[in-house]
Amino acid sequence: MALLKLENVTKRFGGLVAVDKMSLEIKEGEFIGIVGPNGSGKTTLYNVISGVYFPENGSIIFEGSDITKLPPYRRAHLGIGRTFQIPRPFSSATVRENVAVGAMFGRLSVNVEESLETADYYIGLVGLKAHRDKISGALTPTEKKLIEIARALAMKPKLLLLDEVMAGMHPESIEKMIRLLKEVSEEEKIAIVSMVEHIMRAVIGFAKRVIVMYRGAKLVDAPAQEALNDPRVIEVYLGKGIRDA
Repeated sequence: MALLKLENVTKRFGGLVAVDKMSLEIKEGEFIGIVGPNGSGKTTLYNVISGVYFPENGSIIFEGSDITKLPPYRRAHLGIGRTFQIPRPFSSATVRENVAVGAMFGRLSVNVEESLETADYYIGLVGLKAHRDKISGALTPTEKKLIEIARALAMKPKLLLLDEVMAGMHPESIEKMIRLLKEVSEEEKIAIVSMVEHIMRAVIGFAKRVIVMYRGAKLVDAPAQEALNDPRVIEVYLGKGIRDA
């Protein structure tokens, strides 16, 4: 059984079809990259999966249950976590407090002490131990991204949606992030979907499978190297349009 299954999901904003009849399956522990040019519907797809938006048509199945109309907090409790492209930590709170919020949001049964212990573990995991008690608003943009990742991991997700977390990172930092995510996924059996704009190093190094979106629809769904070598994908990134899309 697939961990997540989308069946003909469509999301519209007025006359704009942002996600068009999207069907896909994600298995436990799978590494997937989602790519596509600006405006192809990637962020809207994330928002539909995480519950920010409800689709007009289609269904979303998670571990065999229909979650199409569940709000984000209910999906978080089931095991769907995500990061955001622009990190927005609670600026006046410490790194530890920010990550503990993720632990409390993701699980109903934890208390404050347990959440802080969970926060300590994931802060160390992402390399922010030295910043644990610092005010989050004073950190660098990259460090804030690491808070975002630690906070999402502290939710103990079964499916983690990463929104351009490696954008703006130094190549060495990208390699470290890929290794970290793979280790965490293997240890905790998390399926990870990473939205990547144009960092092909990250796509090839991270994803075993790549989904390419174009004009709201799924253009290609294939192993990473095969997807990126597909002539239609090359056309999309060269801006020539797709004759048979």
